[in-house]
Amino acid sequence: MADIRLKAYGAAGAVFLLDRLTKWIVETRVSFLDTRPVIPGFFDIVHTENRGAAFSLFNQSTSEWRTWLLVAFSVAAVVLVGGFIFQRAEKTDRLSLAGFALILGGAAGNAFDRIVWGRVTDFLDFYVGGYHWPAFNVADAALVIGCGLLLLAAMHPRRQTANVP
Repeated sequence: MADIRLKAYGAAGAVFLLDRLTKWIVETRVSFLDTRPVIPGFFDIVHTENRGAAFSLFNQSTSEWRTWLLVAFSVAAVVLVGGFIFQRAEKTDRLSLAGFALILGGAAGNAFDRIVWGRVTDFLDFYVGGYHWPAFNVADAALVIGCGLLLLAAMHPRRQTANVP
């Protein structure tokens, strides 16, 4: 029982550490608003700061409540998902549990940044021609992948035991 929780929390911790490590590397080695092509015409490493929510929503807002609300939502996500894993890990299928672990690690990574610095560092920049995806980070990727795993698990039919006397 506790073993499955440990694995989920361990995966979340690994996501958090990978997110912190990659952000630290970018913050210390890539100049602000610098672009380092990785795959020309498709993928660059950049150094941007996002004070808003996902995809820079509310980034230009000057409201003093912006940061506090984003911190509150991030911390709530960490508490709720962490609590769910603690209470329901052994009753949750592996795909869903992996999704929740990724969501927990990603939410914790971005919550940490918002609490400590009031902003999140984004650096993964994908684009094709004139179509440009907003820059994101490892925590954001973990959140999206985790949600995708939950959707896949929801579409996967569950086995039910036969009602045999």
